[in-house]
Amino acid sequence: MKASDITVWLCIALILGLFGFVPGVFDVFNDFSRDHDFLMSFVKFGVLCTFGESVALRITAKFYNRPGFGILVRFFLWGSIGIIINASFIIYAMGVPHLVAALGLPLPVDALAGSSLPHRIGMAFCISVANNFLFAPLFMTAQTVASIRITETGGTLTGFFSPLNVSQTLHKIDWNMLWGFVFKKTLPFFLGSLPYHHLRPAHGTPGAVCRGLGCGPRQHSGHRQPQNERAAMA
Repeated sequence: MKASDITVWLCIALILGLFGFVPGVFDVFNDFSRDHDFLMSFVKFGVLCTFGESVALRITAKFYNRPGFGILVRFFLWGSIGIIINASFIIYAMGVPHLVAALGLPLPVDALAGSSLPHRIGMAFCISVANNFLFAPLFMTAQTVASIRITETGGTLTGFFSPLNVSQTLHKIDWNMLWGFVFKKTLPFFLGSLPYHHLRPAHGTPGAVCRGLGCGPRQHSGHRQPQNERAAMA
């Protein structure tokens, strides 16, 4: 085990200990995530996803970082992805129920807040279908283009934000992997699993769409929701 591995594990233990043993830290973190949803979506995705890529690099290349990896650019990219996903959950969770009503399907607009479990699961499934088939493919393609961009520009911020030839970059995508595996196999899998992330307790007021990501509609009234109304829809 290298010194870098010891440092990483110590940092993880310190963070877990801070949340697990220091009273009030977890509640403060949750409250801040709810009150600053988009900011925390950026931070959480930036930190966790960049760390995940660093761990993958450690497994394949024996280093957590190296020249050209672009850890700062990756943090910015994943943080931006967090904001986009936050917005998508809000848009689809609030818009799809009205689309379902317009199509004449036998689901009430407020199904997610109702007491009928079949209605809630049905609406959650509709939201998942719309999210996976309308948003996910374009989003994954754009994320792949951005990843290729980071590699080709040596992981620099100036290179990443320089003019991009999108047409040429699209030709460099491994479509056998993106289409043949990611789109055709992983999206149907998440189609069956994601509906449960859109559920929330019955009779709850609209809370965070995805509290774990720090997302959800903002509270403009100036007061906080009661604890039992901070349910996650996604």
